[in-house]
Amino acid sequence: MKLMIKTLLASSLMAAALTAGPVLAQDDDAYRETQLGLYVSAAEAYEMIQDNERAILIDVRDPIEIKFTGFAEPTDIHVPWVLADRDTFDEEAQTWPTVRNADFEAQVKARLDALGVAEDDPIIVMCRSGATRSAPGADVITEMGYRQVYSVNDGFEGSTLKEGDSKGVRALNGWRNSGLPWSYQIDPDVAWRPAN
Repeated sequence: MKLMIKTLLASSLMAAALTAGPVLAQDDDAYRETQLGLYVSAAEAYEMIQDNERAILIDVRDPIEIKFTGFAEPTDIHVPWVLADRDTFDEEAQTWPTVRNADFEAQVKARLDALGVAEDDPIIVMCRSGATRSAPGADVITEMGYRQVYSVNDGFEGSTLKEGDSKGVRALNGWRNSGLPWSYQIDPDVAWRPAN
């Protein structure tokens, strides 16, 4: 019963976010748990991709973030969950806010269709740390009718170090820190473009 209530709540929140159009990402509820409850580490995601040619990797990070942190080489689809709003600067937070990509669902669906992805093919969704973008992105893809949608629970950059000179740096687990193939080079055929 508790799981059903949690699933209904997550669905309601997602539906409200989708119908409300672009909203500041900071206003969205952040969560890690997905409707399907399917999670993999970055290393497990890579193994799944190697073992199953039908497995699809979707990166949902902002293009600017990817430019400075890198890109997983086997990425099949890149569609950001949120985008930096370069027209607004938040002086209190001392940063640019992020805005929900209102075209996320349509853009992902178009790319999945173009690749011939079936409803029971494994789809792996990855953001920076496995929380505020991959989980809700996975839920939207699940609501499209896909039945094997995984969230990478340690994301591309992984967790922050808790102590030492590099305390706070994302250098623990995650795709980039697990010795998996990544690069600063972005495949032009995969790179997100606002019109696609």
